[in-house]
Amino acid sequence: MRDLNYELKQLMKRNRDGSHATQANRHRMLQQVANQLHELGYKKMHASDLKGRHVQALVERWTREEIAPASIKNRMSALRWWAEKVGRSSVIARENAHYGIPDRTYVTNKSKAQTVSEEALSKVKDPFVAMSLELQSAFGLRREEAIKFVPSYADKGDLICLKASWTKGGREREIPIRNAKQREVLDRAHKLAGRGSLIPQSRTYIQHLKVYERHTANAGLSKMHGLRHEYAQTRYQEITDELAKERGLSSGWSAPAAGGPEKKKLSALQKSIDLDARAKVSLELGHERTQITSVYLGS
Repeated sequence: MRDLNYELKQLMKRNRDGSHATQANRHRMLQQVANQLHELGYKKMHASDLKGRHVQALVERWTREEIAPASIKNRMSALRWWAEKVGRSSVIARENAHYGIPDRTYVTNKSKAQTVSEEALSKVKDPFVAMSLELQSAFGLRREEAIKFVPSYADKGDLICLKASWTKGGREREIPIRNAKQREVLDRAHKLAGRGSLIPQSRTYIQHLKVYERHTANAGLSKMHGLRHEYAQTRYQEITDELAKERGLSSGWSAPAAGGPEKKKLSALQKSIDLDARAKVSLELGHERTQITSVYLGS
């Protein structure tokens, strides 16, 4: 292992900031950064050697490779973490705009929803990984939530309850069990996990996360966060339909990202339904701000 890769690995072992998922993502990004710096000609670099020219070289490479602004910003966060831990915070500009990194576009009316077919699932050879994917699809769970999921704790009959320690931001939440498909997925999760979680007893969370990433990649699956988008759009359709009928309309409608009307084209009554539906979807997804639903639903 090269000096820089090793030193960054040791730095992360000594500084376990954030959730397990945050730590795993930071580890992956910084090891990739170390490899890229070596490829860029910085072959004998140490962690304490970080300078502005290294950051600039990396950003220029990522720009040439047309990496998405959101991904570049995540990598910049990892770089700033590294710089802080070695007392080199001043070598990185405080604002990403300094490097010409464009603002992240949060809201579009282009759907990012994804589904996982039975054929695709059959290619995932680890049963625990496959079950986590099914839970992501059925309940709109984040990856970490679906991996740490303990069916015997979560299943409350008519809803599932997620422990705070599983969730982003440490907020416990409840999600309704609405249909037979969800119940069938949960029943199989019980059978597979028993009294435990969807992490095999022989693995830690970090180890199993790597297994998840490898098996999904081998099955040709990517951007599994799109399963949350699909869940959100399905729920929006269901909730607007329920609320519309309660308030004297014939039916609800699809989210803008799924081909439905934009918010500005809704009537006053429809706008009130839209707001209530987004609030409910937001709670089920585990977001505090209703505005974030625009990322999933469009606007």
